[in-house]
Amino acid sequence: MNSPKQSPDQQVETPEPQQPVGGSIIDAEGREVPITEHMIQHACDELDKDFVIPKPH
Repeated sequence: MNSPKQSPDQQVETPEPQQPVGGSIIDAEGREVPITEHMIQHACDELDKDFVIPKPH
């Protein structure tokens, strides 16, 4: 199966940091809260802080 080729002038739309990106979470009060790009970036940053390369056996 071949991958579709992107044309050089094709632009990828990046959502604004506070715009919903297509999912939601339910908060402690049962409210639906849209997931934003900022929330995803923050979660990734937190994971990066704790990342440790495993020692070889």
